[in-house]
Parts: sequence; structure tokens; C-alpha cells
Amino acid sequence: MRILRRILAIPVLVALAAGVVACGEDHPAGVVRIGVNDIAQPHWDVYKRKAAEQGITVEYVNFTDYKQPNPALAQKRVDLNKFQHVRYLANYNVANNDTLVPIGATEIFPLTLYSKKHKAVADIPRGGQITLSNNPAQQVRPLLGLAAAGLIVLKGGASWDSKIEDIDTGASKVTLTTIDPTLTAQSLDSVDAAFVDDTFAQPAGLTQQQVIYTDDPARPELKQYINVFAARAADKDNPTYLKLAQLYHDPEVVAAVRAETGYAGIFKTNDPADLQATLRELEAKFRK
Repeated sequence: MRILRRILAIPVLVALAAGVVACGEDHPAGVVRIGVNDIAQPHWDVYKRKAAEQGITVEYVNFTDYKQPNPALAQKRVDLNKFQHVRYLANYNVANNDTLVPIGATEIFPLTLYSKKHKAVADIPRGGQITLSNNPAQQVRPLLGLAAAGLIVLKGGASWDSKIEDIDTGASKVTLTTIDPTLTAQSLDSVDAAFVDDTFAQPAGLTQQQVIYTDDPARPELKQYINVFAARAADKDNPTYLKLAQLYHDPEVVAAVRAETGYAGIFKTNDPADLQATLRELEAKFRK
């Protein structure tokens, strides 16, 4: 998931460019506000222009704290948001008794383990330290990757229900430290390796030469990690919102996204019904 860059340690909402508005303002009629976390990316200018060509006025609200876009959507401070994958959304809904829904797929990103000290996973010494997100919704995929790479052992075997608490520390080669995902890139100066989201890797200057492990994001079981446009449940059939979700796949928008430095995503076109079915399955699992 491309999660949000944060410079300050407190939740904050900032206006970064023309067309980006603060949530405290009145919501203008006829304007669709989209919550994003990467307003500096050039593709959003292309997207806004393409929306205008279809008679839709788009304004962006840029969030610098990943905990804020969903509450903003639930509270009607934005109409849509685009920053999360289906699994993250399901976890949020269950934890907050909310009913936000995905209305369009965007892309999926590979899981990426970076290191500034080692050239390969095998080079990490016993007792080495790896950092990853402290958000439970972001942890199972790295855990499965680390287990597959032989760096950790999970009690009862690796599964999609695996949790940090399931790590057999005595049998594992490395130790894990969970931190704010916005800080994983910086942690590379003091740890052996870190899982760094694409959103943070690029600004931190990380390159493919520093990647020591990645998974295959095209695997069918990773559908839960498809990034999405999310809306309130009452708006899931809103034709304008559905059109905007589809607009992300306009050839000009796709070209602008793919032109961004270091972009490694795979565009996905799963329809809303498929995404919502995946959401419901995950929510049912998380409620157990």
C-alpha cells in the first residue's frame, strides 16, 4: 500500500498545492473531494484535468498521517479516498465499526525489503534486526515473506492468520521491531533491513539496488492487497464516484503514474463487487 508521508509526529492535514483544500472549509456543491497521501505526484494533475474534461470538478485533500483519511471519509469531510488496500480498509472498518467500501481498484505493489548493509537476505546475521510497520493490517504479508525467506519461524506454520505474537523467537534468525511505517526508511541506518512502503522509499532515496527481497504481487491470494478508491457505503453506487474510480485507468493517467521515478505497481481492474466481496470476507475473519 502506498501509505502517507509524514514529517511531523502528530496528525496534521496540510494544503500542499493549488486545488488542495483544508477539511475545515465548507464543502462546495458540485465538487468531489478526494483524500490522498501523495499530492506531490504529477499524475494527480493529469487526473484532475481528465476529470474536468468529463465535467467533474475534483479537489484534493492531502493527508500526512495515515490514520486520518478514513475518519475524514466517514465524517464526510472528503467524498472518496485513495491511499489504502482492501485488507487495511477491512481492518479499519472492524476496529471502528464503520462501513466504508472499495468502489474501484487501482494497483498492487510488491512487498519490498530494503537493506543498506547487506546485498542478500542470506547475508543478514543471526540476531539481525528488521523493522516493519506497527499497524497490524500491514504485518501479515511481511511475516509470510520473512518465513518464506527463512528468517523467522512462525508457531503452527505460516498462514494469513499469522501475527507478530506467533513468532518463535528462539527458532528465528532475526528479531523484528515494529515502528511507525513513515519511519522505516530512516531506520535503515541502524538496522539490518526494513520493509519500506513505496511512498516512503522514493523520497528517502532508496533504489532497486538496495532491495534484498520482494514477493510476486500478481499472486491471486494477494488480492486483498489491491489498492482502492474507497467511499461511504451509501455512495457505493454513485455514478460520479464510480466514474472517478475508473478514471484512474485512463491511458494518460496510467502513463503519468508509470512515469514516476521508481514506480513498481501493477494496475488492477477488479470490479467493485469483487473488491467488496473480498472486504466482507476479511471483515468476517477479523471479527472472530
